[in-house]
Amino acid sequence: MTAALALDWATLIALVLLGLALLVSLVRIVIGPTLSDRVLALDLMTVIAMGFVGAIAVRTGLTLYLDIAIALALLGFLATLAFARYILSRGRMTQEDRQ
Repeated sequence: MTAALALDWATLIALVLLGLALLVSLVRIVIGPTLSDRVLALDLMTVIAMGFVGAIAVRTGLTLYLDIAIALALLGFLATLAFARYILSRGRMTQEDRQ
């Protein structure tokens, strides 16, 4: 077995496992009992997408995909931050309603 064939198999296995993880996180988004669970699953999907891009970058040998992964990481961080602020403001509104 050559190194190129081993790398090809490793990236294929990584893509399949990342696909399964993506399905599991999609299930958590759909049936998540709380909004926090859904936000966490959405953040997990962003990390999985970065893994996809990284595996494709290794598989194709193009480093341009790594720039895409960095941009996706920044976008995921900002989205998670926005959702966290929304959850925080929503919690403050319910506390004000109780008083």
